[in-house]
This record gives sequence, structure tokens and C-alpha cells, in this order.
Amino acid sequence: MKDLNALMQQAQAMQQKLQDAQAKMAETTAEGTSGGGLVTIGLKGPGEITSVKIDDSLMVPGDTEILADLIVAAHADAKRKLDAVNGELMREAAGPMAGMNIPGMPKLF
Repeated sequence: MKDLNALMQQAQAMQQKLQDAQAKMAETTAEGTSGGGLVTIGLKGPGEITSVKIDDSLMVPGDTEILADLIVAAHADAKRKLDAVNGELMREAAGPMAGMNIPGMPKLF
């Protein structure tokens, strides 16, 4: 019975770590760029756009395709960085359970 209590305490501690990691993930930010820094996009949490910076040199009438492509590329760069940071937070929280596929628990990675 003592082992079961210890296991339950470990499970509760892991659950708290996962909740803490999720709270950190909600506040995590990342910045992505494209075009050699001509476009910069800031993301927060699960991918909410918090800022968009566009160099004035891209504001040319009729050249919207290039600008659109740069915005998409900057967003992809920021999302990749944000996912990497969030993935690391979850791996740290999960500890030795990271990567395990346990029935009834969400797959962490």
C-alpha cells in the first residue's frame, strides 16, 4: 500500500508540473523573421500573433505577392521556434515520462 501512495504522490506532482508547464507555454513568446529581417512576426502562447513589423521598403504598390510570402515565411519561422520552446517545457515537466505512450494520458511528444 505504501508503494501505491508513493505512486499517487508522484502522479500528482507530475500533474502539477504539467499544469505549470502549460501556464508557462501560454506566456511563451517567439519572434520569426524573413527576407533578411524585412518582416518580423511575434507569437505568444499557442500561436497568437502579437506583432507584425514590415520594413517600409516592402510597401510598394503592386508588389503584394512578395510581401504576402514574406509574412507567411516569418510566421512559419516564429511558429517553429515557439513549438520548440513549448516542446522543451513539456519534456522538462514530463521528466522520465516524456515520449511514453500511456493509455488514457495525452501523448506529450
